[in-house]
Amino acid sequence: MSELKMMKALDVGAKEIEMDGVEGITIRWLISKDDGAPNFAMRLFEIAPGGHSPLHTHDWEHEVYIVDGSGELEFEGTRRPFEGGWFISVPPGREHQFINTGDGIMRFLCLVPNDSY
Repeated sequence: MSELKMMKALDVGAKEIEMDGVEGITIRWLISKDDGAPNFAMRLFEIAPGGHSPLHTHDWEHEVYIVDGSGELEFEGTRRPFEGGWFISVPPGREHQFINTGDGIMRFLCLVPNDSY
């Protein structure tokens, strides 16, 4: 990156994700190739109570940090609970889904390679 970027995550505009298998999720692109980041993107996802990501796979790993809330990771047919303060590393090519099982908004940071989007 050629310029310093420093701000509060919740001041970055949230965009609703509209795609098959998604329920109640917004994304905030905190750092991306649009900012000149050469290797990775950092995104903040917010999932409403009862919301979830699609059950999916892809060729890159997810590096996730749970900021707030609680939920479950559906990972190859098994659900695993988590809460704020946990981190999750999802290997490439493995089926997974993030589900908000709590009463409030679940927030998590997700880092992916720039060539994955």
